Amino acid sequence: MTLSTASAAHYQNLKFDYVKPVEITQSTASTHPVIIVGAGPVGLSCAIDLARQGIQVVLLDDDNCLSVGSRALCFAKRTLEIFDRLGCGEQVVNKGIAWNVGKVFFKDDPVYTFNLLPEQGHQRPAFVNLQQYYVEGYLYECATQYPQLDLRWKSKVIVLEQNESCAKLTVETPDGSYTISAQYVIAADGSRSSVRNLMGLESKGRVFRDRFLIADVKMQADFPTERWFWFDPPFHPNQSVLLHREPDDVWRIDFQLGWDADPEIEKTPEKVIPRVQALLGADVKFTLEWVSVYTFACMRMDKFQHGRVLFAGDAAHGVSPFGARGANSGVQDADNLCWKLAMVLKGLAPQALLSTYGDEREFAADENILNSTRATDFITPKSKISKLFRDAVLDLSKHHPFARRLVNSGRLSLPSTYSHSVLNTPDQDVFAGAMCPGAPLLDAPMRLQEKDTWLLPHCGEKFSALVFTDEQSVAEEIEKDMQSLPDIECLVISKTALKLNNTLCLQDHQSLLTARLDAQVNTTYFIRPDQHVAARWRSFNVSSIQQAWRTATAQ
Repeated sequence: MTLSTASAAHYQNLKFDYVKPVEITQSTASTHPVIIVGAGPVGLSCAIDLARQGIQVVLLDDDNCLSVGSRALCFAKRTLEIFDRLGCGEQVVNKGIAWNVGKVFFKDDPVYTFNLLPEQGHQRPAFVNLQQYYVEGYLYECATQYPQLDLRWKSKVIVLEQNESCAKLTVETPDGSYTISAQYVIAADGSRSSVRNLMGLESKGRVFRDRFLIADVKMQADFPTERWFWFDPPFHPNQSVLLHREPDDVWRIDFQLGWDADPEIEKTPEKVIPRVQALLGADVKFTLEWVSVYTFACMRMDKFQHGRVLFAGDAAHGVSPFGARGANSGVQDADNLCWKLAMVLKGLAPQALLSTYGDEREFAADENILNSTRATDFITPKSKISKLFRDAVLDLSKHHPFARRLVNSGRLSLPSTYSHSVLNTPDQDVFAGAMCPGAPLLDAPMRLQEKDTWLLPHCGEKFSALVFTDEQSVAEEIEKDMQSLPDIECLVISKTALKLNNTLCLQDHQSLLTARLDAQVNTTYFIRPDQHVAARWRSFNVSSIQQAWRTATAQ
């Protein structure tokens, strides 16, 4: 049985084999290009991404199992697109529960309904709900395909030192300790990061005086596949409740508890079961799969890069769960970091490129923290005046659309646009739409040799130039000119079916890509390996593309 067909029980009982490290067997120190600490979704994503680019990676984890409970449940469209590139997107979508629609309730009344992806023409839904252990299992299965990826379980980092040339780690195992070095270390070891603590660093921010109970409940229910959020419901008065569907007939329920609640007592079945019964009804049969209590906090490190150590995911930043910004932003950290690190290690870009990881992802973290903080303040008002304002907004929202923009039950995760990045080439021409330099490229349905496909699977891991033309002769000239830029993949986009010898021709048969990119004849988009727009022009010019490549690689 492969992990892709395994049951939830199998995942939760799965133990990975510890293997005695060669450094202990041979009593020799070794140096590697990259060591990653932490084999959660972020660490595994980093390891796979680097291995795909031919980089030797050692991945260390102090445990030997997958995570327990649903944890990071909601995986956003942009994260699914990254998983597609890493090789497990289809598994996540097929197993997960896809949803686009959410509903907000005040007391017993519906306030309004929203659709996060109302338009057609996207390969992936707005969100997929899937327990974190499944995602980790699929990523692990991908990781095992790469011989250049050395995954070591029960390997705890207890010392970290660095100098100008490398970082040196002391790793504790069941067979004793050993020393291992790397040109770079990625710390993806969670909110209680041992690497961060060993380096004497900290995350700073705000802890909110409130607690929430998470209950994974297994039951048969006919609720629709939607996100339901209640403010002050009769079954849990003066608090809030969130309901989500998961695979395997499991439902995730979040109950606001208040700051004075005792976390240990609230996790007991005697306290949890009556809360669930109040929501579902006394006659509904269910079982508890996993229960946890958490405190809201929005934190981040001042800097994500410290010498040769780069922090990603919860090790670098943390937000309150409403909005699904934790794991999604962490996977997007990996997406931003790994192409830059690979280019530096291969000698294709200067170390200055790595500093832009911090610049761009610190901006993204601030954006997530701002949205999460605003959601938390709306969900858990801390004064009579703020509660009065919130309740008035909810009342108005039942009948007045303008008030619905003020309702905040968690602004759901969206990828950041690095509009101020030094890697962008600023617009010289006038464009409409959101696809400015720094924005993540939107997907669109395409045709390739009369077969249906999508745009994004043909972009990524290399720089790409998308050039729009419907003329065969012009396309042939573009192909000829692009031969001078072998490190950049060219994609010709046309309304009609064109064919070239060595250049991919995609047919925009529904004209959706043309509309989303506000494209005209000869419009050119230059795309980074992480599928963010780096530059765009109204004309095709090889010299402009070459200069944009230098800018996007910090040269």
